[in-house]
Amino acid sequence: MRPLDEDETKAVFEKLFKFTGNNLKNIVENPSYEGPDSNPSRYCFRINKNKVYYVSESLVKRATNVARNNLVSLGSCIGKYTHGGSFHLTVQSLSLLAANAKHKVWLKPTSEMAFLYGNHVLKGGLGRITENIAPGDGVVVFSMSDVPLGFGISAKSTQDCRKLDPNGIVVLHQADIGEYLRMEDEL
Repeated sequence: MRPLDEDETKAVFEKLFKFTGNNLKNIVENPSYEGPDSNPSRYCFRINKNKVYYVSESLVKRATNVARNNLVSLGSCIGKYTHGGSFHLTVQSLSLLAANAKHKVWLKPTSEMAFLYGNHVLKGGLGRITENIAPGDGVVVFSMSDVPLGFGISAKSTQDCRKLDPNGIVVLHQADIGEYLRMEDEL
């Protein structure tokens, strides 16, 4: 497990910024109270093989005793690099994104299952939406009871959603908590 280089850090921060905006500093400066130290340490990003992890520095220090080949996972896996070199967020980053989300969408209970099966969010299933969303912004999808269900990319702006027909796509699906069951071998 090694620290991210400059290009990798830039790709990870650009993707996280798409969903969190200026709240990205809350993720970077978040104090960690893990470990025996009385003083809180920080969280950092580490890469192992092609997966990026969000882990406390005190845990990284203790993991140096484990051989790199024997280390399977450490902290929260937030994303992975593809063979082409692009970075993709995984569903494991949902708790981090939900706590710091800039744009949010709430689904009606009738359309939650469709989203959890991997479908896009339609206008007819939209319960609420935050203001000032532009097409292409990162959006975190919640149930009406504020349970984070997944995330995606907005297809329409907030103003365009009001004029859209009920079968129009509002959010393009990227990841949801149903992936824990559908893709359990890959996670």
